[in-house]
Amino acid sequence: MDPTPTAAARRAAAIARHLAALPSAVTALQSSPCLSYAPPESTEAPPAFAPTELRALLDGHHLRDRDWLFGLMEESPLFCPRRAGGKVFVSPDYNEGKEGQREATMRRIGYLTRRGVFRGWLTEAGPEAELRKLALVECLGVYDHSLTIKLGVHFFLWGSAVKFLGTKRHHDKWLLDTENYVMKGCFAMTELGHGSNVRGIETIATYDSKTREFVINTPCESAQKYWIGGAANNATHTVVFAQLHINGRNEGVHAFIAQIRDQDESVLPNIHIADCGHKIGLNGVDNGRIWFNNIRVPRENLLNLVADVLPDGQYVSTIDDPDQRFAAFLSPLTLGRVNIAVNAVYISKVGLAIAVRYALSRRAFSITADGPETLLLDYPSHQRRLVPLLAKACMMSSAGNFMKNMYVKRTPEMSKAIHVYSSALKATLTWQNMTTLQECREACGGQGLKTENRVGIFKAEFDVQSTFEGDNNVLLQQVSKALYAELLATQKKKRPFKGLGLEHLNGPCPIIPDSLTSGILRSSKFQMDLFCLREWDLLKQFAEEVSQYLAHGESREKALMLSYQIGEDLARAFTERTILQIFLEDEMNAPAGSLKDVLGLLRSMYVMVCIDESASFLRYGYLSRDNVATARKEVMTLCREVRPHALAIVSSFGIPDAFLSPLAFDWIEANARSSESE
Repeated sequence: MDPTPTAAARRAAAIARHLAALPSAVTALQSSPCLSYAPPESTEAPPAFAPTELRALLDGHHLRDRDWLFGLMEESPLFCPRRAGGKVFVSPDYNEGKEGQREATMRRIGYLTRRGVFRGWLTEAGPEAELRKLALVECLGVYDHSLTIKLGVHFFLWGSAVKFLGTKRHHDKWLLDTENYVMKGCFAMTELGHGSNVRGIETIATYDSKTREFVINTPCESAQKYWIGGAANNATHTVVFAQLHINGRNEGVHAFIAQIRDQDESVLPNIHIADCGHKIGLNGVDNGRIWFNNIRVPRENLLNLVADVLPDGQYVSTIDDPDQRFAAFLSPLTLGRVNIAVNAVYISKVGLAIAVRYALSRRAFSITADGPETLLLDYPSHQRRLVPLLAKACMMSSAGNFMKNMYVKRTPEMSKAIHVYSSALKATLTWQNMTTLQECREACGGQGLKTENRVGIFKAEFDVQSTFEGDNNVLLQQVSKALYAELLATQKKKRPFKGLGLEHLNGPCPIIPDSLTSGILRSSKFQMDLFCLREWDLLKQFAEEVSQYLAHGESREKALMLSYQIGEDLARAFTERTILQIFLEDEMNAPAGSLKDVLGLLRSMYVMVCIDESASFLRYGYLSRDNVATARKEVMTLCREVRPHALAIVSSFGIPDAFLSPLAFDWIEANARSSESE
């Protein structure tokens, strides 16, 4: 029913009273100022230590060469410079299609070749030359993973195979042209049916003594070479890993050089190549599949440092043991693993630099009713997300430098140790990189989803690190097997442990206090004792479990396989003890002062987080529930203590501003309407 006139009049009078009061209410309101960006450098206290000193420790070597290469990329339009928030940034255009990204990668390689970046990468020898090469590859990875992998396949896989498995005739013919990118190489080891199990590959190379040639054939579909970087579009030559058949006898896996394209990049007869297709990341690399239809290569194309075939078909080798010979053929993979591991740490640093800088300029919510909004990094929960990752990145930088120095100073006697360390650290550092990138992406909120802010796209680009050049789970199994073999050797020969940092096993088993205080938890002696105790006990348990399976009639290989759970815990314990031991040595070598103090905080943070995140300390009884809880509380205390140093730590990573992202700087201006035309 319609309201009565009397009711309508009453409503009109009430509205009039409200309207009469409105002007005074409006005049009382004031416009709220928009958010403004303040650079972290303007709000944070001055650094307690010189970031350049920490950078020298973390980068370890060739700082000027790194900065030179960063500058080369910044100054070239090939590296897609763009303006955002008043600054210039460089990064690939991931909106390009697969072919566009591949073509851009090749143009960049051409530019870097002309500027002399690769000079000496294969033709100069010695630790200094190799360390410089590794430093430059780390910088290239900061720009684009596809660029790094394309170069890694060419130089570290193809080039290293020719250099370290070949002899003078191969060096003279291919090394200089490889270094100058006149010819383009790839590395045909992985097959559709066999990846980690290289010993089981099915490609066959049969020696024809009449023509003095090897006949290479793909006998079945599972033998097709798969995921071969560079094969789909550009590679002119490849190192083919195949079973060598001579006079009806299989001599095992050997490496051969085969040409697959002519200089016009046309595929040669009796070779079929197909594209592996679009990937979740790394589309600037042309991964391909290769089939060989009885192609012939000269006898001289066998990479013959380890073994050779004489013209009459006689097989000769400098290594009698087939297992040792096989291990020698896999040696080119070691450098690849070293490079992958250290590159993973560098990418973690990029993600952390972006996320920490954002957290030092982005505010959210107020703790008090009328107070200012709080910086993200001042929230304890946000500190817990990012600060431990800073500690891990620094610790793992030291481990990466240790591994690089070991590799470039290698001797034949160090081959086993290099294999164990590179396997352990490649697995651990690449997994940690993915964990770091995921946390950094989430810590950047919706902005972390934008490709231009890099963190999100890095997740897809670097995901492959967990499986190529050795599946991480398989690599950890190889570590535990190697440690088991060391134990058996010491028992059989009745000698002490020597190497792999296992000397601590020669002494008494460490004793951990029943009750832990903050002072004890931060003691480097306690930390090493705890990590050594865990490794000592797990090695003993692993050996006992394997022995039990052997006693029940299982083969040694199956016994090791069935003991994989303790084996994985052992491999992780070995790796974490190694990382701690390496960093502690760097810390002890640092002069007394504020930097040394911060290194101690980072070390303690790493140990406390390992205790908090690993079930092994509780599972095997190394720490009580109360002590694990005490360590967990210590994590938050350390977060508060490291928090004032966060900006200085990420500044010490040495990543130029242009290689970070708009989110790390004035993210308000970068998203302003006026910036849309930039």
